[in-house]
Amino acid sequence: MQEMNLAVRAVALPPGASIAPLYPGSNLADAYAVELPNARAGELDMESLARQLLGSQPGWARKLMLLRDAIVARFGIRTAKQMEARPGKRIGIFRIFAVSDDEIIVGEDDSHLDFRISVLRQRDAGQEHFGSVTVASVVHCHNRVGRAYILLIRPFHKLIVQRSLARAVKGGFA
Repeated sequence: MQEMNLAVRAVALPPGASIAPLYPGSNLADAYAVELPNARAGELDMESLARQLLGSQPGWARKLMLLRDAIVARFGIRTAKQMEARPGKRIGIFRIFAVSDDEIIVGEDDSHLDFRISVLRQRDAGQEHFGSVTVASVVHCHNRVGRAYILLIRPFHKLIVQRSLARAVKGGFA
C-alpha cells in the first residue's frame, strides 16, 4: 500500500465546483487540495468537513484576524464578530450558501467585496486512497477599498488556507 501524501498542493480551479461560473473576472481565485487521510473523512457530511477545515484556525491566524478587525472597522468593513452575528446558518464568519453531498459553498457579501469558498470533496473508490478535498476561493471586489484589502490579505489568505488544510489532514479530520 502506498503512503498517503499529506502535502497541500496548489491546483487548478475545479471546473466541477459550483462557484466555477464566478471565476472569470475575479480579483482573487485560487484552489488548494489535499488527499483525505482516512475513510471517515470521506464519509463526513460536508458541513462537518467544512467545520474541520474552516472552523479551527491556528492561534497566529486568530491574532491576525484581531489585527484585521482593528484596522477594517475604521473603514466600515464588518469585523469577524459582526459577520458571526449576521443571520443565517454559518461556520464562524462564513455564511453557508449551499450544501450538497460533496460540496459546501460558504462566503459573504460586503460593501467592499463578495467572496465564495467551495469545499469540494472527490471520493476515490480505490483501495489505496480515500479521495481528496479542494478548497477554492473566489473574490470579486466592488471598489478601491476591496482591491486594496485583497492586495494586503492575499499572502495571508493563501497561508491560512494551506495551513488549515494541513492541520485538518494531520488531525484526521477529527
